[in-house]
Amino acid sequence: MTAHDAIVLAGGAAKRLGGIDKPAVSVGGRALLDRVLGACGDAARTVVVGGRRPTARPVRWAREEPPGGGPVAALDAGVRQVDADTVLVLSADLPFLTRQTTHRLLDVLAADAAREGALLTDADGRDQPLVAAYRTEPLRREIALLATEYGSLAGLPLRLLTSELDLARVAADTDPLASFDCDTWEDISTARARIREHGTVLDEWITAVKDELGLELDVDIKVLLDLARDAAHGVARPAAPLTTFLVGYAAGRAAAGGGGPEAVAEASRKATVLALRWAEETDATDGKAEGGGKAEGAEAG
Repeated sequence: MTAHDAIVLAGGAAKRLGGIDKPAVSVGGRALLDRVLGACGDAARTVVVGGRRPTARPVRWAREEPPGGGPVAALDAGVRQVDADTVLVLSADLPFLTRQTTHRLLDVLAADAAREGALLTDADGRDQPLVAAYRTEPLRREIALLATEYGSLAGLPLRLLTSELDLARVAADTDPLASFDCDTWEDISTARARIREHGTVLDEWITAVKDELGLELDVDIKVLLDLARDAAHGVARPAAPLTTFLVGYAAGRAAAGGGGPEAVAEASRKATVLALRWAEETDATDGKAEGGGKAEGAEAG
């Protein structure tokens, strides 16, 4: 993956939300800003343009001039703080943005040296300039030209900037919700309901827990669920959460010694084998008890 920095635009008045601090609004137990920071977590440097607020991981702060001056002014403040040749540019209200999408944008841009950026297009084919990867120098060049032409960047629409760049378009077909943004309370309600749907709730919950605990370790949910099932069935129902806790503890110790995601898989494998052995012994013991009872009954007869 290309070395890169990230700029997250977290300003704006949020007028359709009553002027609240939109990046701090919680969706799935995490602030919108923290969700976006998770999607660009492997950036060498992350600059957040907007008012300072608590974040799940360290960032560098910047402020547009004038405050509330719009996205081009905010982007100008952000690019002044980055060093990498490539920069992700993201808005702070994208609850479903993932690293899969940000990596895809970076890969598309890296694959074509002639392009100056790669931006996502939504399901209707509309450009999403705040879900994009750009080459830093062309971005700085065009911002400087706009400042010269208009005298100020305040209030300028992003299309004036992107129309001057040679951009690749990346369809959101593999991640159709990546560009879903939260401009209204209805949008927020939709996002909150969506992450609780049956097919997504476990992934969302595990991601939220990892974020809360400051964990970067990948977790194979199916492996852990299978282990919990085997422990509950072969031993006793309370064995399921206790076993998975011990697996996590063991994996953490292994990771501290230089292990990675494979530490969870290995600890899960060992615990699963133990649970299956336990179940086999239980079944065998029960079978002998039943057989012995019948034999004694037959002799008595």
